[in-house]
Amino acid sequence: MSKERTPGLYILLDFHHHLEDPFIIRLIKELAQSHYDNGHHLIFISHEIEIPNELSRFTASFSLSLPDREALQKFIISELKVWKLKKGNEALDADRKSIDLLINNLTGLSVSEAKRLIRNAIYDDDAISHCDIDRVQKAKYELLGQDGVLSFEYETASFNQVGGLAALKQWLSIRREAFLADESELTLDRPKGILLVGIQGSGKSLAAKAVAGVWHVPLLRLDFGTLYNKFFGETEKNIRKALELAEVMAPCVLWVDEIEKGISTGDSDSGTSQRVLAALLTWMAENRNPVFIVATANDIKSLPPELIRKGRLDEIFFVDLPAPSTRAEIYRIHLEKRESDPAAFDLVELADRSAGFSGAEIEQVVVSGLYRSMAQKQTLSQAMLLEEITQTRPLSVVMAEEISQLQAWAKDRTVPAN
Repeated sequence: MSKERTPGLYILLDFHHHLEDPFIIRLIKELAQSHYDNGHHLIFISHEIEIPNELSRFTASFSLSLPDREALQKFIISELKVWKLKKGNEALDADRKSIDLLINNLTGLSVSEAKRLIRNAIYDDDAISHCDIDRVQKAKYELLGQDGVLSFEYETASFNQVGGLAALKQWLSIRREAFLADESELTLDRPKGILLVGIQGSGKSLAAKAVAGVWHVPLLRLDFGTLYNKFFGETEKNIRKALELAEVMAPCVLWVDEIEKGISTGDSDSGTSQRVLAALLTWMAENRNPVFIVATANDIKSLPPELIRKGRLDEIFFVDLPAPSTRAEIYRIHLEKRESDPAAFDLVELADRSAGFSGAEIEQVVVSGLYRSMAQKQTLSQAMLLEEITQTRPLSVVMAEEISQLQAWAKDRTVPAN
């Protein structure tokens, strides 16, 4: 090639591994320096490529755009036509809403990957339905090569599994359309996220899952335990990779559980937490993709003010201990979940006797009552549940001072979720 004087284009496929060889780098550099003599152009095509510093001034990088919503819709229509030809006059069960959800969940994929998932969705059950959306979400996450920093939550709750939180439900309901709207249709700022603060066991994590379930988008959980790496610089790289994956999975909910444990304001870890915080703040300011952050925290006082100010997140909700009516609703939910008829119980009495109980503690009352009924070989009864309530010391009693302080702090600083 170096001796050839006729100008030419040379395409090098998947050549990125060879760019670590000093001899190859030297040859490429000589070709680049003699460009005006021979007119050669080298084109490197690869799924990933890192240009060595000594070659960077000779190169220009281009990233091909992934198919947009219009292209994805055309792919679906094309596959539907193929299906119709194969099936003849047989009708396909598909509605506009399911197709729109399918398009939402195909964004970020290549042409070949999107077409394959569309075919799978249609031919698995001769329909495009909500169950296809779940399968596409899982397949998309697997295609993108998860590495443990982000985990895909396969089971997302719906709000009928969450007792109370009426204010939070209403807030999310009126913003759903704006969050899922296409960029060209946006007339308002897209909602960015919320912070859920509250007492342990009050349902913050369940609410995070419910957001994704109600909006019918993937739920990704950022695990700070796997994010941090002992090697210098790797942790910051991990957070950037996690946020990039969240963008590709958009629209999605990014759940950051117990965020205060991953981001501190001190310098006890040689500044790693500060660099992670800086990377997160920069992304939150620059991101334009529909990634909705749901962060949960038990100790908001340890969070830096620049993270929780307005503009970074849309709102801070306080999830308090449930009121009597909410406690009765939680009993109903957990009794039904375990195939016990709520009508056989006095839910109002159970709620009154459970004053100060969190949602998790009420669930444990039902679970413990079922263990008791199994041991006694009797049907679960009101008396058994009341006995379990009597033997339970809720967190509001064990840590009464700390919880009272948190409630007093949150009174004028946050929005009640209940």
